[in-house]
Amino acid sequence: MLERLFKLSENSTNLRTEIIAGVTTFLTMAYIIFVNPAILSATGMDQGAVFVATCLAAAIGCFIMGFVANYPIAQAPGMGLNAFFTYSVVLGMGYTWQVALAAVFCSGVLFIILSLFKIREWIINSIPMSLRTGISAGIGLFLAFIALQNAKIVVDNPATLVSVGDFTSLSPVLAAVSFFLTIGLVNRGIKGAVLIAILLTTGLGIIFGDVQWHGIMSAPPSIAPTFLQLDFAGVFNIGMISVIFAFLFVDLFDTAGTLVGVATKANLIGKDGKIPRLNKALLADSTATSIGALLGTSNTTSFVESTAGVAAGGRTGLTAVVVGILFLLALFFSPLAGMIPAYATAGALFYVAILMMSGLVGVDWRDLSEAAPVVVTCLLMPLTYSIAEGIVLGFISYTAIKVLSGKGREISASVWFMTAIFLAKLIFA
Repeated sequence: MLERLFKLSENSTNLRTEIIAGVTTFLTMAYIIFVNPAILSATGMDQGAVFVATCLAAAIGCFIMGFVANYPIAQAPGMGLNAFFTYSVVLGMGYTWQVALAAVFCSGVLFIILSLFKIREWIINSIPMSLRTGISAGIGLFLAFIALQNAKIVVDNPATLVSVGDFTSLSPVLAAVSFFLTIGLVNRGIKGAVLIAILLTTGLGIIFGDVQWHGIMSAPPSIAPTFLQLDFAGVFNIGMISVIFAFLFVDLFDTAGTLVGVATKANLIGKDGKIPRLNKALLADSTATSIGALLGTSNTTSFVESTAGVAAGGRTGLTAVVVGILFLLALFFSPLAGMIPAYATAGALFYVAILMMSGLVGVDWRDLSEAAPVVVTCLLMPLTYSIAEGIVLGFISYTAIKVLSGKGREISASVWFMTAIFLAKLIFA
């Protein structure tokens, strides 16, 4: 049955290898079951319900990716997207988390439509690499800023907006320990490095009396507080257009980049240079996003950590299915998830920020018409505390700079279209 479903021999793999690859991938991304509830609960969402929604959305996404697309790519609620959901849409723009969930659902449905009608190739191919790089790096900076705030290393200051915190207090010290452990373990090639760093830092919090012990395992908490709690009434105003498009674009670029990277590492790219079954993989991602919103979590996306499983030999969707099963088993570790303090996850956030900013090396810094919009996008995301505003101003600045530089012909139709929409949003919202 497994041979028929996943074509193991055709992909030069076997059951044992796929299971090992699935466990490896899970260990590298399991931190999301602790980090995602911690971030989304800042909106007022029930942390236990978000924990369950995170595990279920990840499992469903992995199962769809495995059974439908047959790719060794795991899925879960994405970093950056959860921060945008919490700190930009809810805390920054003042929308309720129920409206934000509805926006996530709408972005997932739009993603499905784009995949079905193959419009997403036109969008991805026609949006310049510099803007895509700027969006990814900007989200990285935004995550780093959030990590520093959670660690109380950066605090508010009425005169300068921000200032340095008290480095002698417990939170900054343990956040630094979390970060140093994460980088050190990752550099040593330790599987599950991020997860280990989070758990060790939480253990230190318990030893110093800052974290209360609640046990490790129990029955899963109720998902009722977030299940089907979407509020579509607040979605239908012009101010939410950029929010929905931001969810869509970040998910789209994140998924496309991950698919290309993982497929390349696994030697799954066809002779024509294209990824086979790409539409099925994108449909898996977009469907999981819509289902995840119904359960009560932000966008579900493909995780670049899947490359760890591919490096361990994973070549088929069975790897993703194994990851999905492990996410279901993780449902019984809710007490542990509830104990994780913000400073323990700060190191993970900062680590992900570094990964997301690494793409800046590919920017042509000699061409100011390419480099300037990247800088605008990167800086304005954390400084406006909004991924959406960073994307909006990045598109507008790219178009304006290209036109004024005499390079208007380099602007694609899709960029003109998005710039017009974002200008309308700024003028009329």
